[in-house]
Parts: sequence; structure tokens; C-alpha cells
Amino acid sequence: RNVFGVVEAKGGSKDWLVVTAHYDHLGHMGPDVLFPGANDNASGVSMLLCLAEEIKKKPLKKNVLFIAFAGEEAGLQGSTWCVTDRPIELERIHMLINLDLAGTGEEGITVVNSTEQQKLFDQLVAINTKEQLLPAIKPRGPACNSDHCPFMHKGVPAVFIYTMGGISAYHDVYDRPETLPLTEFDDLHRLLLGALRSL
Repeated sequence: RNVFGVVEAKGGSKDWLVVTAHYDHLGHMGPDVLFPGANDNASGVSMLLCLAEEIKKKPLKKNVLFIAFAGEEAGLQGSTWCVTDRPIELERIHMLINLDLAGTGEEGITVVNSTEQQKLFDQLVAINTKEQLLPAIKPRGPACNSDHCPFMHKGVPAVFIYTMGGISAYHDVYDRPETLPLTEFDDLHRLLLGALRSL
């Protein structure tokens, strides 16, 4: 099931920011093999929860909807359902930021769909340059490779952010919490919080 959380804006805004991450992974293959999914995507869910905790303490100018999606690994099932049986009107969403693979960062981050959301990308770069947080912020065009995609296809402004470098374990038994470095987790948290506060 999709899991929702809301932090209402101070001042009664009708507009929304949405932060998303998928909490499912590949699970078991037989009785003995487990795919833990630490980077993909416990790291993204952890970032979502950290952002929610901070924003709850100090609400933003817009309402914030946090969504932990089910069924991403099964073909974006949770996010596809969410744009159909939607919890809020899609036209009220100012920006959606999807988080997946947030556990490394030695080489910075990539912002998928940044070519369509240039203003947000430029803001991320400006905050990063000012605060000297991440090694690089790289742009990438549209790609239907995570839960931002169903929203993007409905005309919702959306980006997908993932970290680069470090451990390369992905969809295998080696994507474990004890080997995930979380190298730039704190700096990415600061960057995302700054960007959300600016929107």
C-alpha cells in the first residue's frame, strides 16, 4: 500500500509540494536468498523521513505531501495508481521530488528531468555552490525510470534525484545496510531542504 503523510503550510496555502520514495524492493528469492535493498530504496525512504521530520518542525510556504510508494519494482504500480486515485488535485502540485538511490554521493547527484525543470535545477546548483555541499549536480533529460514518471506524464512538474559513485550494488544481495556508505546523505538532506524551502 502507498503510505501518506502531510505537513500543512503555515498561512493556509492551497498549493502542494510532493516528496516521494518507494519502500518496496525485490524481497526473497526462495527460502535462503534475500535482496535487502539498502540503497534501493531504504536510503530514499530514510531521506523522505528526515525531510518530513525537519519540515514538521518548521512548515513551508506550501503544503507538503510525503508519499512512500509500494510496487515500484513491479513496474511503478504504486505511483501509477496514485495519479488515478489521487489524494490531491494534480494541478495544485507545484513540484514533485522523487528520491531513489540516495545512499552514496561520492560523485554527486543526477537530476532526472532537469532539462524540463530548469528553474529547480538552477536553484539546486545555486544552493550547492553557495554551501559547498556535493561534488557535482548533473542534469539529465526525461526518463521513465522511477516513480516520478506517472506524474510527469500527467503534466505534474517533477524530478527524480539519485546519488552517484561509491558502492555499485544494485538489485542484488550485496545492497546491504552495513556496506552502504551514506557518504553525502547529510549534505543531500541540507540541499533538498534548502530547495524545498525556496519553492
